[in-house]
Amino acid sequence: MLSVVVAIVSDTTGQPDTTHLEPCLAALARQDGAPAMEIIVAHLPGTAGIAGLRDRHPDVVFKEVSDLRTYNSGGGREHHDEIRARGLALARGEIIALIEDHGIPARDWSSKIVERHRQPIAALGGAIENGVDLPLNWAVYFCDFQRYQNPLPAGESSIASDANVSYKRSALIAIQPVWREVFHESAVNSALRSRGESLALAPDVVLYQNRQGLRLSSALKERFVWGRSYAATRAELAGTFHRMFWAIFAPVLPVLIMARMIRMSLAKRRTCGVFIKALPLTAALVVSWSLGEFVGYVTGRANPLDTQAMEAIARGSKAPS
Repeated sequence: MLSVVVAIVSDTTGQPDTTHLEPCLAALARQDGAPAMEIIVAHLPGTAGIAGLRDRHPDVVFKEVSDLRTYNSGGGREHHDEIRARGLALARGEIIALIEDHGIPARDWSSKIVERHRQPIAALGGAIENGVDLPLNWAVYFCDFQRYQNPLPAGESSIASDANVSYKRSALIAIQPVWREVFHESAVNSALRSRGESLALAPDVVLYQNRQGLRLSSALKERFVWGRSYAATRAELAGTFHRMFWAIFAPVLPVLIMARMIRMSLAKRRTCGVFIKALPLTAALVVSWSLGEFVGYVTGRANPLDTQAMEAIARGSKAPS
């Protein structure tokens, strides 16, 4: 059986809802040649639209989680890793896949996963494509998943995105302490490789990023929040010297990141035209991310936990702003 754990990640800059989850579940329901499959959605209390989706998808496991340690109503992404871990703990399949609510799997996605896992691998990362042909969507896509755009090199890899990855259950059980509380893709993949396990990429296991209703203001805020979160996590694992070193050089990050993205676009060749059209928006998002990184390194933390907000959503009410 294939277990699919869907994380709702479209709540970075607002209250959680099922705007993106609904088409994701619909895509999973119409898979061609699908194996036996269970779908698990771990979610915050008060997520708008969950009741209706539960009625329309009675076979989906909806797990409400009200005791997260890292939820912040003012914006954050740390709780996504806790949500993934909670969903993962419920999974019963021999293969466990992780995707996000704004991901739309290709029609043969699930069957390809099962087929590829017949190989002696512990983990399989798939390709991620942009599913909305608008300049801002392209800019967000290039920031998020450009490295996973096809052509994706098939075969052994040290990376895979938790937006489109699958694991053999036995491999995850062997390293359960690594992901029991929070699921960090880099830590999980590193732990597997340290055990001699193989991680591979498969360009034909395709998922589409389907961000709907994007606005520049919210996209910029999201980049800042995610950049700060990334930096805070790095700072927590490093000493003060490294944190200050990274903070000092944070102002050059936009140049370095954009140079890397341009090289990648030229190498892949498929979308150079839309990359150029989206370049001003992409650059703005990269600057916002870099500012977030700088703040994360200087403060050494992401946004503080909003316990009042968590208590409010646990009661099913709207969290204070």
